[in-house]
Amino acid sequence: MMDAIKLFLFFVDVFFVIYLIGYSTFLFLSVVVGASELYEKRMDEKMKGTLRHDFYIPISIIVPAHNEEMTVVDTVFSLLEQDYKLYEIIVVDDGSTDRTVEYLVDSFHMKRINRPIRKRVHCKKEQAIYETVYNGISITLVQKENGGKADSLNMGINISNYPYFICMDADSMLQRNSLYEIAKPILEDDKVVACGGQIAVSNGIRLVKGEVSDYSMPKKLIVAMQVLEYERSFLASRIFMNRYNGNLIISGAFGIFKKETVLLAGGYDDSTMGEDMELVVKLHVFCRSNHIDYSIQYAPDAICWSQVPRNLKDLIKQRRRWHIGLFESLTKYKNAVGKKEYGLLGAVSFLYFWIYELLSPYIEVFGILTIILSYVVNLVNEPFMILFFLVYAAFGCILTLISFFSRLYMRKMRISWKDVLKAILLSGFELIGLRFILMIVRMNALIGYRKYKDTWGTLERKKLNRE
Repeated sequence: MMDAIKLFLFFVDVFFVIYLIGYSTFLFLSVVVGASELYEKRMDEKMKGTLRHDFYIPISIIVPAHNEEMTVVDTVFSLLEQDYKLYEIIVVDDGSTDRTVEYLVDSFHMKRINRPIRKRVHCKKEQAIYETVYNGISITLVQKENGGKADSLNMGINISNYPYFICMDADSMLQRNSLYEIAKPILEDDKVVACGGQIAVSNGIRLVKGEVSDYSMPKKLIVAMQVLEYERSFLASRIFMNRYNGNLIISGAFGIFKKETVLLAGGYDDSTMGEDMELVVKLHVFCRSNHIDYSIQYAPDAICWSQVPRNLKDLIKQRRRWHIGLFESLTKYKNAVGKKEYGLLGAVSFLYFWIYELLSPYIEVFGILTIILSYVVNLVNEPFMILFFLVYAAFGCILTLISFFSRLYMRKMRISWKDVLKAILLSGFELIGLRFILMIVRMNALIGYRKYKDTWGTLERKKLNRE
């Protein structure tokens, strides 16, 4: 009996080690590809200069807002500072109980109007519509019954005037050139039906007229660790998956979509908690099923500064929601895994998200427990295991720091030596501390799926730092 247990533990340990090596290899290749592409892009800009064109695609910017009185006015002001000539702003108030509507109406001198809405995708009924033109930009505010973020985005699509729309959060700010950068892939290739921007942590920055004037690592450790995590996650997968049209996620905080394609695919699904990922996966499936030549891209220079949770309680709520959304999207389109017609999308992207995102907390916890049991029954080569995990941890920290500093280099931002040291130290704490906590949170998300699947949760907001 003991021999059988030892044999089982041995095979599980070997699988776990191979699993970690596989993840590290993918991460390494992704970061190297991402960092090299960013470096080449920067060198091209230095050699050729930045060439601007006089062509602009018309864009509707949709900002869903629910109880966002603290941030929504600054978000709209940041949108008015865009170096772009043809866009409208649509704020959809999703049944707010605070002064969101009042602040918007007063700040932009909006007038209530009567306007018919052709509802090509389902959404809750509108209660009031306000409009104004501010600095030459049309701003529309739709007040509607509470129906959730996906429902608000569908309302925004229905009332929008332009063939492309951007979805972004009401606690976010765009850099001055972000609209231009996110529209560039569409201007270069008319097959692009969606493109995601780069989400960066706004805690710790000051934006003046759409440009970052001050940048420092956030003082709160939990926020600073999220800075490192965001930079690694975007660099480690988005640019690499861009190479074979394999991106499955465009953050709900900032992404552009071709309206007609989204309408044909059915719009946003209001029954899922991860409406942003669900839409992107649905677009992949819709286009491939209908033999549409398409592309879904990522624009690393289209930067959106967004607030992240400032305490552990809010972070847990956010990540639990994200993991449930991931589960719902992957299971809804599970038939795409490994299918020939999906190519590398099904063989690499879907498989990666199943194994290294959705199931990873269970695999990692099970692996750790079996290693502990193996140690108890003297099955582990102790020096080898210690060396392996030390190398794995060091490797992870180095990749995190490469991601962080390469992004700073691309944005032409400098930080103090104190912040450099802070980033180096926190890369270790993020690996063994924050990542472990979030692993437990993600495990609990699916275990308590029935309990949490309809719970969105509210996050603490802080006024945006802009001038």
